[in-house]
Amino acid sequence: MARDPEKAALALHRFGFGPRAGTIAAIAGDPQGALLSDLERPIAVNSGLPSSDAEFRAVFAFRAAKRAEARLMRTKATATGAHAMQGMMAAEADASPGALRETPLPQRVVLAEAGARIAAARDADIGFVERLVWFWSNHFCVSLNTSIMAGAYEREAIRPHVLGRFVDLLLAAESHPAMLIYLNDAQSIGPDSVAGINRGKGINENFAREILELHTLGVRTGYTQADVISFAKVMTGWSLRSPATDPDIGGRFVFNPYTHEPGAEMVLGKRYPEQGVAQGRAVLSDLAQNPATARHIATKLVVHFVADDPPAPLVNKLAQRFRDSGGDLKEVARTLITAPEAWLPQRRKVKRPGEWIIAALRATDQPGDVRRVVGAGALLGEPLWRPPAPKGFSDDNAAWLDGIGERLEIANAFAERLGPQLDSGAVLEAALGPLASTETQRAVRRAESRSQAITLALMSPEFLRR
Repeated sequence: MARDPEKAALALHRFGFGPRAGTIAAIAGDPQGALLSDLERPIAVNSGLPSSDAEFRAVFAFRAAKRAEARLMRTKATATGAHAMQGMMAAEADASPGALRETPLPQRVVLAEAGARIAAARDADIGFVERLVWFWSNHFCVSLNTSIMAGAYEREAIRPHVLGRFVDLLLAAESHPAMLIYLNDAQSIGPDSVAGINRGKGINENFAREILELHTLGVRTGYTQADVISFAKVMTGWSLRSPATDPDIGGRFVFNPYTHEPGAEMVLGKRYPEQGVAQGRAVLSDLAQNPATARHIATKLVVHFVADDPPAPLVNKLAQRFRDSGGDLKEVARTLITAPEAWLPQRRKVKRPGEWIIAALRATDQPGDVRRVVGAGALLGEPLWRPPAPKGFSDDNAAWLDGIGERLEIANAFAERLGPQLDSGAVLEAALGPLASTETQRAVRRAESRSQAITLALMSPEFLRR
C-alpha cells in the first residue's frame, strides 16, 4: 500500500488530538486502518481514582466540617468580642501558613480527575477513542457547578460505553447521580406518590425534556408536552442516597418508590405499565431504538468530526448503521471512518479550545501542568465540566472563532515559557508534517526567536483546524 503522510496527518487532526513526534510517519502506510485499530484497543477505565460516590461523601463531609468550624468561630467571636477574635485568627494564621495554602479537598478532587483526562488524551497513540469519550461526555453533559462528581461521571458512565451499545450508554448516563442532580430529577416528586401527597410537591420536567430533546430524539421530532409530562412522571423516584443519612453509601443511585408517580403512563403513543424503576428503563430502551434518535446522533457525530453543514450522504450512512446494528457505537464509528465523505481534504472545523490545548502538548511533547491546562480552557470559553447549558458546548465554528485572539495570548505564554528549549522545526514537523503550508513554513523559519516560531506554528491556520 502506498504511503500517504498527508492523509495520516489529516486523520490525526480530524479524528484525534493531533500528531506527536513520529506518529504521522508511523501510520502513513494505512491511516484509515490505524483509526480502525484504535477501536479495538481496550479502553482504560480504571485510573485508580475514587468512585463518584466516595468523592461525593468526602466533599460533603469536608464542607459540613467547614460549616461547623465557621459556626464555632462565629460563636467564639460573639463570646469574646470581634477585636479579640481578630487577634486569635491572626495568631492562628501565623502559626500555620502551610495549612492556609493547602488546596481544599474539592479542588484536589477536580484536579485529580482533570489530570487523568488530560493524560489519557495527551498520551493516546491515535486519539480517536479519546475524542469519542469527549464527544459523548459533552452530549450527555453534567456540571461541576451542581456536583463534584462530574469528572468521575465521565469515567464511570461515559468512558466504559463509548464503543458499546447506545442503550447501555443512555442508561448509565441517565441513572448516574451527577445527571440526576444536574437535571433536577433527584428532587422530582410524583404528585400522586406517597411523598407527593404528604409534602404537596410535584414533578420537575427538566430531566424528561432534555432526554427527549438533547439525548435521544432531538428537537421537533414529534413528541408533545403531554409526552414530556408523562415521561417526567415515569422518571420520578430516580434519585441518590444522601450522605447525611447514609454516610457509608451516600451518593449512590437509589430508586425511591415513595416519590415515584404510581400507575401506567403513555409516552409517544405507547403505554408503559407500572413497574417501578423498570418503567423508566423501558422508556429509555425504546427511545434508544427510535429512528429519530439514530438520525440525531448521526448528525451530531458528523457535525463534530467533519463539517458544520453535515454531508447528507454521510449522515444517512451513520443513521442507517445505527439502526441496523441496534445502536452499536463501535459499528457507527467504523462507518464514519470508512466513509469517503469523512475524508474530504477541506479542513472545515476549528478545534475546540480543549482539543487545541491537547494538540499543543502532543506536538511539543510536554506533559502540561494540570492547573494551567484547566485555566487555559476556562479562559478560552470551555471551562472543564462546566457547560453553559444542558446542550453542552457548541460544535459550531461560530462559537469559537471570536476566541482566536485569546488563543494567541495563551500560545505566546506557552512559547515564552518553553520555546527556548524546543526545536521549532521539529515541532512544526511533528505537529503538521505535510499539512504545513509554504507560508507557515516560511513564517516559522523567519521567526525572530524560538518562542515566536513556536507561537506561529501553534497559531497557524493548519494547526487551528481539523
